Amino acid sequence: MAKTAEELREKYLRKDLLPTVFCPGCGNGQVLNYVIRAIDDLGISQDNLVFVSGIGCSSRLPAYIVADGIHTTHGRAIAFATGIKLTNPDLTVIVFTGDGDLAAIGLNHFLQAIRRNVDITVICINNENYGMTGGQVSPTTPMGDYSTTTPYQNIEHSFNLSFLAKAAGAVYVARWTTAHSIQAIGAIKKGIQKSGLAFIEILSTCPVSRKRFKTPRENLNYFLNETIRYYSERREKEEEEESSHVFEDLNACFTTDSQGKIIIGEIVDLIKPDFYQLYKKLKERAKNAFWKKRRK
Repeated sequence: MAKTAEELREKYLRKDLLPTVFCPGCGNGQVLNYVIRAIDDLGISQDNLVFVSGIGCSSRLPAYIVADGIHTTHGRAIAFATGIKLTNPDLTVIVFTGDGDLAAIGLNHFLQAIRRNVDITVICINNENYGMTGGQVSPTTPMGDYSTTTPYQNIEHSFNLSFLAKAAGAVYVARWTTAHSIQAIGAIKKGIQKSGLAFIEILSTCPVSRKRFKTPRENLNYFLNETIRYYSERREKEEEEESSHVFEDLNACFTTDSQGKIIIGEIVDLIKPDFYQLYKKLKERAKNAFWKKRRK
């Protein structure tokens, strides 16, 4: 039977650090809730869990969980997570990151870990700005939007992180919002169980640096009403038909389809051997080749 919120809080959260430092209306607390419910549903021992983060608001999350965690340098969370997983492949390694931490200084680590198919779960809380340091433009800030570093509008094209992960070859990619709790929990559970790099992007808003709604409820209703499920055939057709419209919709939030809807859903679900599986086979081949050569 599912545990109550009180039972989960007692088991998984460090009570001496509560309440959290997150701003009212921030989605980070919701994501923390989703992750805890996912690992509890899977029955993963806290002794076998390691949470890794870089720098940013979302990177504070490991501190609140009663499990091993490491707060690394900006953009380097996936590099640290790779080392942890290869050192002890029996661990469940989960990375918390934000769009700035992942898609700017950490982008190469993200792409290379996907290419290697390292068996970690990367959860990116995307609020389209550097919320912790003042709301600067990030690689996911929509073109035409305003920020503290783009007061006359952002003229740069933004990354779609989930489709970037898809193009790079990730075995599992899902994209939900903080309003889609059941789906997000399901995606996190599936990502953790996946062999290889799983990427779960959870769209959130920054209630301080990107004030788009008067209340958190308005924000959640926006996510519920303005989203559309991803279907590969429909999306591929739209990509062929779309043309570039600079500044067409300054209110556009997150990557949208041709009708202006936010694209969410399960985007990739593949099976292929992860890096450690291939590494074990390589070591065995090298060992056999060595002894074969010695016997000669």
